[in-house]
Amino acid sequence: MKRTFAILLILTAVSTSAFCQDKTEGLKISWPENYNWKVASDQENDSQHLVELVPANESIDNWTILVTMQTLKGTVNVPIASVPDALMSQAQKTAPDAKLTIFEKHEKDKTPWILFKIESPSFTNDPQPESQLYYVIQGQTALFINFVAIKRRGLPDDFSSEWKLVFKSSELIYE
Repeated sequence: MKRTFAILLILTAVSTSAFCQDKTEGLKISWPENYNWKVASDQENDSQHLVELVPANESIDNWTILVTMQTLKGTVNVPIASVPDALMSQAQKTAPDAKLTIFEKHEKDKTPWILFKIESPSFTNDPQPESQLYYVIQGQTALFINFVAIKRRGLPDDFSSEWKLVFKSSELIYE
């Protein structure tokens, strides 16, 4: 039986609504334990917070799987369906053959979210492929952009299924 543990990484956000005035909003994700995650990078400024995780025996410069969590503080009311196209446009600047696939979206929820993947068979400056599965959720005070990446031309179905469940099991918290 596969056990998971909760690494509670609360990505801070600036309070911009009365609902969260005295609380900080974060996204809690239970990461699969079998990767033995470590924080490879943690950067924050007034407008965003970026955390990257890799397996304990890997580095930010040499990884087989990478998790990225980005909080865009104060970014609210973003049409969630517009996010994949924006990220795809960015990806195509260095990976013109990248492919976008939308898995699922909930635009009418109180906290809209979307799951999608971008698969890049190669890059203009690097022949190594990379594919990402994204989970983006609009919080009350921030936009949370999360993805898991592997160095493959495409995401295997079992990998996608596992990570969709990981992301969909996450929850916004207020502390």
